[in-house]
Formats: sequence, structure tokens, C-alpha cells
Amino acid sequence: MDFEMNGNDQEQQPKEDKQSPLMEKIQQLGQTNVPQLSQDSKIHCLTIVGQIEGHLQLPPQNKTTKYEHLIPQIVAIEQNPKIEGLLVILNTVGGDVEAGLALAEMLASLSKPTVSIVLGGGHSIGVPIAVSCDYAYIAESATMTIHPIRLTGLVIGVPQTFEYLDKMQERVINFVTKHSHISEEKFKDLMFAKGNLTRDIGTNVIGADAVEFGLINEVGGIGPALKKLEELIENNENQEGLVQ
Repeated sequence: MDFEMNGNDQEQQPKEDKQSPLMEKIQQLGQTNVPQLSQDSKIHCLTIVGQIEGHLQLPPQNKTTKYEHLIPQIVAIEQNPKIEGLLVILNTVGGDVEAGLALAEMLASLSKPTVSIVLGGGHSIGVPIAVSCDYAYIAESATMTIHPIRLTGLVIGVPQTFEYLDKMQERVINFVTKHSHISEEKFKDLMFAKGNLTRDIGTNVIGADAVEFGLINEVGGIGPALKKLEELIENNENQEGLVQ
């Protein structure tokens, strides 16, 4: 019997295991060429999509944004002198209230110009995040769901539980009214409205209505948002020049 092995087969085996960068791009992104941000870009883009994951880990099939991943990014944006402005893109169903408020407070306290844009949805705790930036846009077809705070899972049936929920809800209301042009009375009316959402209380606010209520500054997309951010960066540079 002939036990000789073809040397070409041995050489071809590792080549089949190794995947080319082109194939990896096709598998991961469905296309061969992905536009990259310029290395000298002074604008950083932060995306908040899916459900905002807080203290509890959500099932793997859920699309989530983990707040512990975003917090160090926001700190790095504040510290990096090359980044002069931040664009926040939102398409979220909401999530953990305290995690969402933590992100909103961090964005509101940034010293650099910030612009947010709601694409698709900025629901629930996504509302405070959207209004936390210096200027907020919403797509014409995008929606924002405003409803009272809710708990899922085991709830201790004592009056203190409901007092805690009420205080947490006040924190959300105070933040939104402080960082937008909507009045507390109007925001509560939208929050506690009956009949607007199926089997629920609250209001689903669409595009132009969010601007009319004073939640969002303007209806617009990526182009107007980037143009506005450039204006804010330029104004910020002029103010720093005057101070110096």
C-alpha cells in the first residue's frame, strides 16, 4: 500500500482555516467597504440602542446598551482634547431608570457641546437622555413614549415601595423639565394620560409633536444635527478665545 501524502494538501489546510478580512466584513456587516471616521475628526459619535441595561443582566437575545460601557466612554470624551463635540444617536425602548438617569446626568454635565438625535424611538428613560444634550433633534417618523415608572418582578407590598417609586418618578420629571422647554404640568399630563397606549397609561409622542410640546428642539436628521454641532463647537471656541 502507498502511504505517501500530498504536500500540497498540508499547505492548503491552514489557508482554509484562516479567514480573509474581506470575508469577515461580509459576515459581520454584510458589505465589503465601511466608511471610517477621519482620524482628525473632532466629533465623536455615541450610540444608545436597544434596551439600556442597568443593575440586572438581560437575556442574550435582547439588544442592549450596557451603561457600564458608556460611562468610561463619556469620561474619555471629556478628557480627550482632540474631541470637541459629541453626537448622541438614540434608538432605545428605555430600560433601567437609574442607569438611564446616570447617563443623562453625565451627558448634561459635559463641558463640550453635545447634540442628540432620536431615530426610531427614544422611549421611557430614553427621554431624559435625549433632552440632556445642548440641542436635541428628532426624526419626523420617530416616537417618544412617556409613561410612569414601573417595576417588574418581586415587589414588596408596603407603602414605602410606592413612596420610593413616586420619588424616583419626581427625579425623572424634574430632570426632563429642567433640560427641556416642556412644563411640569404638561409633562405629567402626557405621562398619566389614559387611552393613548394599549393596556397602559401614557402617551406616544411622534416627531413634530415632541417639538410642539417643548421636549425636543427641532425635527431633523443626521445632516442638520452635525451642522448644529459644528455651530456649537465654533461658538464654544469663540467664547474660549474671548476668555483668554
